[in-house]
Amino acid sequence: MSAHAAAAGSTDHVRAKVFDIRLVEADFDAILHDLLASRLSDLEIAAFATACAGDRLDLDETVALTRAMIAVGERLDWGDGFVLDKHCVGGLPGNRTSPIVVPIVAALGYRVPKTSSPAITSPAGTADVMATMTRVDLGLDLMRRVVEAHGGCLASGGRMHLSLADDLLIQVERPLDFDSDGQMVASILSKKAAAGSTHVLIDIPVGPTAKVRTHAAADAIARRLAFVGEGVGLRVGIHLSDDRQPVGWGIGPTLEARDVLAVLRNEADAPADLRERSLDVAGAVLDLLPGSQPGAGRARALDVLQSGQALQKFLAICEAQGGFSEPPAVRYVGSFRAQGDGAILSIHDRHLARVAKLAGAPRDPTAGVRCVWRVGDRVKRGDELLVVQAGTRGGLDFGLAYASAHPEIFAMGSH
Repeated sequence: MSAHAAAAGSTDHVRAKVFDIRLVEADFDAILHDLLASRLSDLEIAAFATACAGDRLDLDETVALTRAMIAVGERLDWGDGFVLDKHCVGGLPGNRTSPIVVPIVAALGYRVPKTSSPAITSPAGTADVMATMTRVDLGLDLMRRVVEAHGGCLASGGRMHLSLADDLLIQVERPLDFDSDGQMVASILSKKAAAGSTHVLIDIPVGPTAKVRTHAAADAIARRLAFVGEGVGLRVGIHLSDDRQPVGWGIGPTLEARDVLAVLRNEADAPADLRERSLDVAGAVLDLLPGSQPGAGRARALDVLQSGQALQKFLAICEAQGGFSEPPAVRYVGSFRAQGDGAILSIHDRHLARVAKLAGAPRDPTAGVRCVWRVGDRVKRGDELLVVQAGTRGGLDFGLAYASAHPEIFAMGSH
């Protein structure tokens, strides 16, 4: 005699959260166990993600969700000593500092087991960028060997199950095209704690078209990060950065990889803004160490970058992860040109990122946008404002059409 499968026990908790009832750690634990056991439908998972969106997770709930995420996955133990890491909350196109910061910190003799998720709402994440140059889907054993041999890694966290529940939630959040402060903090810190980190720097870009648009919003996220970090045993440092325009020349996995290599190779035409931001972040990571002189970390980072030690460490990490290769070539390229003369008064980051996504990024690693203009630059009619790249003709057409329909990407004026 056949019977209907029993409903997942945690659906009552999902339903409660939909009606804004406060959950505790045991409730989140039940939901995540059902998630991992495939007892929740995609609709129920989407309902849970939506119910937690916005400001609907308070501080204690965020700690509870983070602890539950850590508990249902693997957790690394590196023994005694400090384990450093960094993360950017995102929203700033091209801000690919991790592949520069990690080899700088590792070259100074510190452990920095950097794991990243693929992009959720942006044209590229660190894992997407690194995948154009080396293997990133490392298992725990290989990750441990890479870190023990070279001090750091630049890997995707998916195969390691360090926060598998978060990876499954991300698969639902990505098509919904949103994440919330509580979910974001739980996602970031669960992965850092699971990776065995002790000191974590969080970079929060702030700008009018960024994910975090005001300093008040940044302060709220910073307070949540510090509160949850303390709740799960992490020392969390905060670095606020300017998000009024993109960083680097490229937006999209391959283009951002080329910018990273240009900085590490100390090339004369490397994007100066990416170089300076990477040094700022690396310095702030080093300043987290007990006994450090505030501001001294940046000078140490600069020495490592200029000497070529950071490049050597980056290539060694890539070789250990499966071998290094240059980022792939692109197939289709098209230009969007200025419609008049003037100075660039502002650049709309979200629209710029949208062009890259419509071109195919990050699913197509060669897709994206190249833009070398900055606020204050003067352009003339016909100047190439954007170069759109794609692996398909359709992707190129979509990206160019969106750029043409949104001239406000570049606000122009006479000053």
